[in-house]
Amino acid sequence: MSTNLKKLQAKKSKKSALPFTAENYYLFFAGLFVIIVGYICMATGPVNGFISLTLSPILVSIGYLVLIPVSLIYRKKIDSNT
Repeated sequence: MSTNLKKLQAKKSKKSALPFTAENYYLFFAGLFVIIVGYICMATGPVNGFISLTLSPILVSIGYLVLIPVSLIYRKKIDSNT
């Protein structure tokens, strides 16, 4: 009985490792980069121009609504054989 308990505790300790991998951080920083570029595009150029009225809100929305959440949710599939 005690060996089964030790195995369960070992599995739980493996699950408590850091949840984010390098890919999560790459996606997160890509999202931050897109957001910053969107705000820079919003601040530069003419007020009624294509870049400040159309492109920059699209970039900021993609950063906030797509890239940042994907970076928090994304996980690699773990092979059950290992």
